[in-house]
Amino acid sequence: MFHKLIMKNISITAQTLLRLSLGVGFILPVLDRIGLLGAPGSPNVSWGSWDNFVTYANSLMPYLSTKAASFFGLAATIGEAAFGILLIAGYKTRLAAYGSFVLTLMFALSMLFFAGYRSPFDYSVFVVSFSSLLLASLPDKKPQENNT
Repeated sequence: MFHKLIMKNISITAQTLLRLSLGVGFILPVLDRIGLLGAPGSPNVSWGSWDNFVTYANSLMPYLSTKAASFFGLAATIGEAAFGILLIAGYKTRLAAYGSFVLTLMFALSMLFFAGYRSPFDYSVFVVSFSSLLLASLPDKKPQENNT
């Protein structure tokens, strides 16, 4: 019985850590895109501005106009912010995890086709995507007292 209790606590802890790491992993790029992590070219800043992000987004969607890429970049950014907040808060976790799975899978496939086959693996985008799918598939875990 002690072993089952330990395993259940490990499962709860792992699920919480996965939820938090995915959530923060969505929030930080959103903050970067709107310049809150520093100016373009600053250490640990990928874009530093919305315009730089749109240029990158357009490189992953070269079949779209810059205006259309900007729209889809905005939609992805709103999704990432929403999923990140929901995952960190632990609210509607399954919905947020499925949404983040779909969003990151589309991103990984765009990277694969338009940024080179190594890009989604170098940045672990498939790992993030499939981790989101795994999180969505886990049963809700809540600590319970065992009175036996």
